[in-house]
Amino acid sequence: MPDAAPVTSATLLRMKQRGEKIVCVTSYDASFTRLLEAAGVDVVLVGDSLGMVIQGQESTLAVTVQDMVYHASCVARAGQRALRIVDMPFMSYASVAQALGNAARLMREGGAHMVKLEGGGAVAEAVRALAGHGIPVCAHLGLTPQSVHQLGGYRVQGRDSESATKLLEEARLLEAAGASLLVLECIPSDLARQVSANLHIPTIGIGAGPHCDGQVLVLYDLLGITPGKRPRFTHNFLEDADDIPQALRAFVDAVRAGEFPRPEHSFS
Repeated sequence: MPDAAPVTSATLLRMKQRGEKIVCVTSYDASFTRLLEAAGVDVVLVGDSLGMVIQGQESTLAVTVQDMVYHASCVARAGQRALRIVDMPFMSYASVAQALGNAARLMREGGAHMVKLEGGGAVAEAVRALAGHGIPVCAHLGLTPQSVHQLGGYRVQGRDSESATKLLEEARLLEAAGASLLVLECIPSDLARQVSANLHIPTIGIGAGPHCDGQVLVLYDLLGITPGKRPRFTHNFLEDADDIPQALRAFVDAVRAGEFPRPEHSFS
């Protein structure tokens, strides 16, 4: 079982070393954060996905730093045990100076324990600077939603040998730059297994198969209330539950037991 004390990056590292699965869910307010903590979630991610599931935007690109500060502060007021990661939104870390200033706001005003940014080599300098100033960083590779137009849509990444090799190299680079955690989104299961085995830091998967050190889902996907077509890598845990707290506990239990994700939630 995970430690009873507040979760830190050191906690997650110990969980990886012990082979214990890390459970992460997005949250954007105090009420759901209380339910997630009661369910035993290790990490609460205040994601810029709020642009789509709360604001009704077509992508995450319209989300601002102030949006993230507001929602992070709502989550922080209810947080007790779980590690709080807050997304740095689109173009909020284009330079080292921007990254430092905006990350400081997310921690000071938003109550973040760690910030998350997307990208590989292009953000390594920012990761290094943030870590060097005592700001824990979660990196994000694979499908990076802030680059959706450059990627040509929401598509699985790393399927050919060249892009898979590049992703592994970038994962190592980000770890060397000081990242404490790595999210892998929409990549083949075998590639996620390789990346997870080659890194000292934990990996958190979303559409990356069962071999990551942990799993994350968007809260609204987990509860089956996201409008439109549901992503393949999600599952509606509310379908077989009596209420939301039970659905959240079912997700936590399924991840801990290695029962989620199943093959149908993964890519080859």
